[in-house]
Amino acid sequence: MTPITPIGHYIGGRVVPGDGRTQDVTNPATGAVTGRVALATAATVDQAVAAARTAFPAWADTPPIRRARLMNAFLALVRQHKDNLARAITAEHGKVFTDAQGEVERGIDIIEFACGMPQLLKGDYTDQVSTGMDNWTLRQPLGVVAGITPFNFPVMVPMWMFPVAIAAGNTFVLKPSPTDPSASLIYADLMKQAGFPDGVFNVVQGDKVAVDALLEHPDVKAISFVGSTPIANYIYETGARHGKRVQALGGAKNHMMIMPDADMEKAADALIGAGYGSAGERCMAISVAIMVGDAGDKLIPILKARAETLKITNGEDLSAEMGPIVTAAARDRIRGYIDAGVAEGAELVVDGRDFSVPGHEGGFWLGATLFDRVTPDMKIYRDEIFGPVLSCLRVDTFAEGLTLINDHEFGNGVSLFTRDGHVAREFGRRVQVGMVGINVPIPVPMAWHGFGGWKRSLFGDMHVYGEEGVRFYTKQKSIMQRWPESIVEGAEFTMPVAT
Repeated sequence: MTPITPIGHYIGGRVVPGDGRTQDVTNPATGAVTGRVALATAATVDQAVAAARTAFPAWADTPPIRRARLMNAFLALVRQHKDNLARAITAEHGKVFTDAQGEVERGIDIIEFACGMPQLLKGDYTDQVSTGMDNWTLRQPLGVVAGITPFNFPVMVPMWMFPVAIAAGNTFVLKPSPTDPSASLIYADLMKQAGFPDGVFNVVQGDKVAVDALLEHPDVKAISFVGSTPIANYIYETGARHGKRVQALGGAKNHMMIMPDADMEKAADALIGAGYGSAGERCMAISVAIMVGDAGDKLIPILKARAETLKITNGEDLSAEMGPIVTAAARDRIRGYIDAGVAEGAELVVDGRDFSVPGHEGGFWLGATLFDRVTPDMKIYRDEIFGPVLSCLRVDTFAEGLTLINDHEFGNGVSLFTRDGHVAREFGRRVQVGMVGINVPIPVPMAWHGFGGWKRSLFGDMHVYGEEGVRFYTKQKSIMQRWPESIVEGAEFTMPVAT
């Protein structure tokens, strides 16, 4: 029998058990229940927010260089425990171990960026803005801020948020996905070991009850969210109605356009990796291939051969290229989309619905699925499937493909494969998508650039991490100063101007 581990909250520097409601945590490769996570009540959320509120004044007054030194200590500990975090991801999410290691590395990038916060918080100064008067701006933390994060990146996505927020002087409450919650307690413990004061970083496990409590809590000043578009819209509207600053990243339907002059072998490699990596459970996964001209005739046979030979097994196997689907419910939902694609007339080239792994029959398995001759009116083209399903469309011209991309409701990521510099330049300038790759299948920006889509892939004005993240977690203050020797006698009744 697999031992079932209780997974609690982390509040005020210690693990806090649940108070009733729980949810099973499973290993997707076996289907076995491995943990039981507490689901927070509104009272639990209030306890976490109170701990963060209590810690905020002293933390905000801590010099940025001292905050950065603690963040640097945390960085060293995350590097030291990188494989422990990766193993926790694989055990509860199912992605292959090497992919999980890569997820942790991308989180490390953000921590490194946050260690530069003393430079990032520098303001502007104007001497003698008017006679005897100076003016400067500075950035100050908001207070208690919160992050609500998805199952598919239980380490990287929270690290998009809390290192930047905390280094900027805020205190943080994280609400991770209850599907794979164990990693959150690992890095909470590493924050403690690094020397962060109790209450600076807190974790509340939970579901919609916890989300709504954070959205409605008067002491939470800002909410960061990554998830589906309907929930992102809800988070944005509800948070704004309660006076909060909100950045809510939603769904995606990422396209790759392949021009006839592209290197078809490299384009196929890119589509296989970006479409089926992490079982397609990435917000930056390529789920649509737009094949221009005769590119489809060249690509489909290559894609079929590679999809059929993909190494799909338990992610702990270092030879694995794709692991299981995260839950049985997610697997069944994806199967439903494949059924719909067949019913609507798409050509099913590779069918992954009946795939299983010997010895792991209880796991949540799907094979790679490939559709050809998909049309824009089909459900498998319109909706975010979030699984290992690649839909291929054929168009005659670059302009036709670009119109398809720009007309789609989502605008998260996009890619173009070509050898033509002019086509690449036109694509980069004209495509209505937030993150663009030219011969790069998954164009996730580096830590100092910031991540975010357009259209219904982002609700809010600012992207996560990078300098946009610093702006999101701070507010600007302008100070004008002069001293009695410079003050003109008498009251002034007109708008002040530079003199």
